Amino acid sequence: MQLSGKKLWMSSRDYVMIVIGILIYGFGFSAFILPEKVVIGGVTGVGTIVYFLTGNPYSIGITQYAINLALLAMAWKIVGRSFVVKTIFGATVISLVVTVLPPLFDGPLVPGQPFMNVCIGAILTGIALGIVFIHNGSTGGTDIVAAMVAKRTNVSIGRMMLYVDFGIISSSYLIHHDISRVVYGFVVLIIVSYMVDLMINTNRQAVQFIIISKHWERIAEAVNNHARRGVTVIDGMGWYTKSPMKVLLVVCRKIESVTIFRIVKSIDSHAFITQANVNGVYGQGFDQIKLKGDEKLNHELGIDEVKSEPGTLKPDKQMA
Repeated sequence: MQLSGKKLWMSSRDYVMIVIGILIYGFGFSAFILPEKVVIGGVTGVGTIVYFLTGNPYSIGITQYAINLALLAMAWKIVGRSFVVKTIFGATVISLVVTVLPPLFDGPLVPGQPFMNVCIGAILTGIALGIVFIHNGSTGGTDIVAAMVAKRTNVSIGRMMLYVDFGIISSSYLIHHDISRVVYGFVVLIIVSYMVDLMINTNRQAVQFIIISKHWERIAEAVNNHARRGVTVIDGMGWYTKSPMKVLLVVCRKIESVTIFRIVKSIDSHAFITQANVNGVYGQGFDQIKLKGDEKLNHELGIDEVKSEPGTLKPDKQMA
């Protein structure tokens, strides 16, 4: 019962903070960015474009929710029920917020200062998204696409999302024919990305956990089943006690580090944990090495690249 109570408290706190984060997002977007007629990235940007075309302020939230529902329908079998249920909550709240708040603001809060409004709005929305991500929340949109891509391919998610946002922001020129608003849109994209990175202390980097616990089997199973991350079990020995022990090695993205900590703490609050930043993690579930082969080096090493399986090397002659 005590453990269930802790889980209930953490879950309730997460949902409250997610709502607070989304409210901050809605305020920053509605009071500073939208009145300057600036299109931002993601499904909110698509909804903004529909709003500029129709003149209906409620079309932002409606369009955003419709796109999220369509993406969730496609993602249901790929990412699983738990992700979809969690995302429906965030997508519903943010759609309601961006539907209700925009009509309350007739103009920007700082009249005659478009660049300042854009910067303030971007800072607020970046902080808000950081709060949502820290508390294991999701607002849908690019999160859904990223989750589907991560499950199916090794494509760089960050780069793909950057291309999508670039296209959405650039398309606003076709509506206003004002290059300054397009530039402001890119300013928002950069500031939001930086603020989210600042909030969750990550730029799609990874962290490496070393976990030592008597309950290593339960922790390994929980990390596999709930965090969906692999675990390497290493044989070790405590030099002071001279007793054998198991050491767990876990590598995950920084945004997932909170989940790992919670798993370990819920099973063994006395576990020994070290966390280190890791740059350049390649392989299944992470990025893919994208380097052209060096023919001269391959010849010296006596290896040929296997065309059908990128990154696999085939011996060509006996190595000395």
